[in-house]
Amino acid sequence: MGCTVVAGAFWGDEGKGKIISYLALKDKPSVCVRTGSVNAAHTVHFEGKRYALHMVPAAFVYDKCRLLIGPGANVHVGQFLREVEETGVEGRIGVDEQASIIEPTHSEVDKSNGHLRSLGTTGWGVGPAVQERAKRSARLARDLVELKRFLGDTAEEVNFAIDAGTNVILEGTQGLMLSLYHGSYPYVTSRDTSAAAICSEAGVGPSRVDTVLVVYKAFITRVGAGVLPGELSKEDAARRGWFETAAGTGRERRSAPFDFDLARKVAKIHGATQAAITKLDILYPRCKNATSYDALSEDAKEFIGKVEKTTSIPVTFVGTGPGALDIVDRREIL
Repeated sequence: MGCTVVAGAFWGDEGKGKIISYLALKDKPSVCVRTGSVNAAHTVHFEGKRYALHMVPAAFVYDKCRLLIGPGANVHVGQFLREVEETGVEGRIGVDEQASIIEPTHSEVDKSNGHLRSLGTTGWGVGPAVQERAKRSARLARDLVELKRFLGDTAEEVNFAIDAGTNVILEGTQGLMLSLYHGSYPYVTSRDTSAAAICSEAGVGPSRVDTVLVVYKAFITRVGAGVLPGELSKEDAARRGWFETAAGTGRERRSAPFDFDLARKVAKIHGATQAAITKLDILYPRCKNATSYDALSEDAKEFIGKVEKTTSIPVTFVGTGPGALDIVDRREIL
């Protein structure tokens, strides 16, 4: 496995938390670094419980994994501390001392600014926090007493783990079409969400990465305003079983069929070497809870084959249910 970057394909909501939790349980990484900020949640179903995590890395399910927040991240202190308690990871989670802080005033601006609200922001305050960091006036994690016991040097730790030859996961958030540079501007987030940016936020050079795993969902969803090619009505999405609400905010997700041309584009920009497809069981119900490729229906296999042909990368993981282990792992046969 080596160093693996997990990146989102479209407008987020692809199931990165599920894939990362599976990798944590199966490949037993020594370190998982989360990048991004509090405005994206990763959902993990583990041991009968559902977790919607905005700050704690999804690899928490493996109890020997060191969990880190990258220096490029923005930390919402209250949410971070709540999740540390909920997941029981006190003692094995660290925050880079140079991660910046989301202040209550940032959230107030996010919620009251008419332009930001028109773009469909979450209201967490991430955009204003990033703006303050760019102005060099942000407080950093090292400035807060509440975070003192968590502070460390993420880049030092993760690169040491890579040097030691252990498995490492760099956990990206959101999807490429929400990238400030490559996405559907201006209806995007306040940072780059590409695999290259994930490396930068974690403090890992691109030559140190072994695998870039792009996560697709079998259909596309997004929240907020902005373009969504092939968008379905809410009623049509509900009939197909595609209607969803966001894990963190509860906002309704808009839906559209899988876009193969866009899938090709995002794979190239990410520099993806492997792909995962989640929620295949929603598109093809006969696949639900399958854990072997042979158990998939023929139309599902055709869909996987078309994704591989279009993107020129192998589909190594197929999600067939909500649980962390509801996965077809194809690495050994490809």
